Amino acid sequence: MVFREVPDEVTLAINLSQCPNRCQGCHSPWLREDTGRELSPEVLDEIVGTYGQAVTCICFMGGDAAPFEVAALASRLRPRFKTAWYSGKAQLPEAFPIQSLDYVKLGPYVEKLGPLDKPTTNQRMYRVGPDGALTDITPRFWNKRPV
Repeated sequence: MVFREVPDEVTLAINLSQCPNRCQGCHSPWLREDTGRELSPEVLDEIVGTYGQAVTCICFMGGDAAPFEVAALASRLRPRFKTAWYSGKAQLPEAFPIQSLDYVKLGPYVEKLGPLDKPTTNQRMYRVGPDGALTDITPRFWNKRPV
């Protein structure tokens, strides 16, 4: 469970492996490998069943190797939970079903520009509106004191 990945949400972050992005300075380089269990709908239900009553949002961290599978898993969780996806790509793939998400972070990690909590970051965090419109909420991460 994490508290800073999605503003105003108690979030269950699920790391997805086989990341194709290879960002220099990545904080989770082990996710480049094929590690852990396959995140089938049944495994997702098991994970959510364990933590579900304590969280308001489920965030998929990674998954750029299979973005449409991320969207399908996110859709499975709605409307019980808000959903988020941290993608290392600069933009969503064509025909991506954005309305499966409530939040999406886009952008590769560029070490010299810093992560979301730095005003210099190239990464952007968006709230997804009911019509699929993206509202940039990245400044919500800036100048935050650690809890």
